Amino acid sequence: MRKDITVAADVRTTRGKNEARRTRVAGQIPAVLYGAFKDAVSVSVNPREIQKIIRSSTGYNTIFTLAIAGGETTPVMVVDQQVDPVRGNLLHADLKRIDLTKRIRITVPVHTVGEPAGVKLQGGLLEVITRAIEIECLPDEIPESFSVDVSPLMIGQAKRASDVALSASMKLVSAADTVIAHAVALRAEAEPVAEAAPVAEAGAEGAAAEPEVVKKGKKEEEAPAAEKEKGKKK
Repeated sequence: MRKDITVAADVRTTRGKNEARRTRVAGQIPAVLYGAFKDAVSVSVNPREIQKIIRSSTGYNTIFTLAIAGGETTPVMVVDQQVDPVRGNLLHADLKRIDLTKRIRITVPVHTVGEPAGVKLQGGLLEVITRAIEIECLPDEIPESFSVDVSPLMIGQAKRASDVALSASMKLVSAADTVIAHAVALRAEAEPVAEAAPVAEAGAEGAAAEPEVVKKGKKEEEAPAAEKEKGKKK
């Protein structure tokens, strides 16, 4: 999406780690401008202005104007950035020139709206599978986001990339059958089996107790037999 934002830049005549460090100490960050079949240019820009653009609602899809002191003024997009892994501050940015007359490929967020009928009436659940799709369009027609109405969905039904309403010069690049969201049934809970354990234990105790009774009986029967043997010997 094109916005009325202008970021000032200065040409960097030297490169290297030391030069990049001096640029950051001065409150700027090194950046590279390229694209549109023109030579790449090393520049320095204000990191706060670039971060503000990246963190806006249009993010990387924001087209703004880069005005280089003593050089060109051109529409650009941020295509890459380098961030300090500890402090989180911006260290470097890659800027791409944009030809407003040519189509470009971009990724646009997709939001779901509404409550599915499968959730309200059937007790199901809405699962969001894909949160962005890739399209091709003219730079001035880049949308901030897409919205997909999921309220008609019953369990087992889905909204796909082909259901996203495109306009003007927009063309879908993502696979048409890519699932955006679908309504699914809740998973059934496993039946409890804990109650069967005491019965099994009781059975085991009964089975273990029975041989003891048998053994007792055998000992009682063996005692008179031993006495008879003694009588015979006498």
